[in-house]
Amino acid sequence: MRLLVPSPRLLTSATAALTVVGLASGCAVGPNFRRPAAPAVERYTRPSLAATTASADVPGGEAQRLVHGQDIPHDWWTLFRSPGLDALVKRALSANPTLITAQQALSQAMELVAAQRGAFYPSVQGSFSSSYQRTSATSAPPLNTPELRYSLYTAQVTVGFTPDVFGGNRRQVESLLGQAEAQRFQLEAAYLTLMSNVVAAAVQEASLRAQISATREIIAISSGSLALVRRQFEFGAVAGIEVAAQEAALAQVEQTLPPLQKQLEQNGNLLAALTGQLPSDDPDERFELTSFQLPTELPVSVPSRLVQQRPDVRAAEAQLHAASAQIGVAVASRLPQFTITGAYGGTSTTLMQMFANSNPFWSIAGTVAQTIFDGGTLLHRQRAAEAAFEQTAAQYRGAVLTGFQNVADALYALQADAEGLRAALAAERAAKRTLDITLKQQELGAVSYLALLSARQVYQQALISRVQAQGNRLADTAALFQALGGGWWNRPVATPRASKAAER
Repeated sequence: MRLLVPSPRLLTSATAALTVVGLASGCAVGPNFRRPAAPAVERYTRPSLAATTASADVPGGEAQRLVHGQDIPHDWWTLFRSPGLDALVKRALSANPTLITAQQALSQAMELVAAQRGAFYPSVQGSFSSSYQRTSATSAPPLNTPELRYSLYTAQVTVGFTPDVFGGNRRQVESLLGQAEAQRFQLEAAYLTLMSNVVAAAVQEASLRAQISATREIIAISSGSLALVRRQFEFGAVAGIEVAAQEAALAQVEQTLPPLQKQLEQNGNLLAALTGQLPSDDPDERFELTSFQLPTELPVSVPSRLVQQRPDVRAAEAQLHAASAQIGVAVASRLPQFTITGAYGGTSTTLMQMFANSNPFWSIAGTVAQTIFDGGTLLHRQRAAEAAFEQTAAQYRGAVLTGFQNVADALYALQADAEGLRAALAAERAAKRTLDITLKQQELGAVSYLALLSARQVYQQALISRVQAQGNRLADTAALFQALGGGWWNRPVATPRASKAAER
């Protein structure tokens, strides 16, 4: 059996045709995408913020210095110096379903790009048929000849090629590449969101535990006071209204404990879900406010780099690129379409003679097709693509504005919550001194129990506020790292796989 080798004439004709097509397809119709310019601003906020925040003499109250122009580490959560947090983040990276979903979406997008690139090459199909036939003795010429029985074998290779004369396929590949790039940065956004949520949930757990501990401390103090008042009431030293007031105060404090415990359990369920575990699984880490160290230096990248570092902005830019390429696809569909087909094969009544000199056959043909009238369908599709581009451009501008807003909000929060912690600590200490003085005066009979109850309530509120302020400073720090993009471009090993596009 001979190989299906085209004749020199066929190869010469096909090569000439492909050469002409290659020369003709040097340009692609439609707009060429240009990356939008970054906002020409030098700072994130209207007033210039202080380079160093306020401090407070309490764990988590250290002053933080903003280092402008410094890059963000890819493992920014390690700046909290918490081994438990590091382990939690590592577990979330390996088991979170949302991250796995985003990774598979990226793989799907890249496969679609590879599939579309196949249209740049000719399609080659091979076929073979075998039949056994019998002719009628009465119908076969000449008449009344004996019937004829024979086998017929046919094999052929068909080649089809649609040259990309006006670049429609190149624009389609460009659009799919833009969509794949968007998926890549959506994966980075999912990665960053996951890390930020894990850190925020761990900080929230620590804050809730501190609030629960403070509430139980107040309950213990109030319970002791109630027992004392009841004994004094038995001896007639106090009136019944003072006992009732103390009972009401204790009940009021106790009712604040179950909501905090509920929040702690729900927060634990959130951490379990983020790390790919069930709520019934026992947690491996337990977080207190002392589990974290507040970073004293915070890198703040320059504003001109923000649009290159925020994954959501880069995803919006990639979507804009894809929408731009779709305009070219729509324009190309309105222009003539070229097709080249060729076939080579052989047919014979015996397999051995299929490619004998007299049996092979071949053909080559070219087709040009142009839509003459379609009721404006292709025109309106082009206009729809142009409208989609403008829509995506507006979405990109919105993503940029949101990014700058997030950074400005985080910077303001760092300053304000540092001042808030200092004020909350001062209020707590003043309330504690007032409570201690009131307790001594009450023992001497100088003040009523109502005054003591009021002092205790003020101290409770001040204590809870100080604990919340400590947690806020940790959460604000994590929010700043998230707002600035999370440092994904500094990751030495692309996990998840991310392009180094931010460095271009």
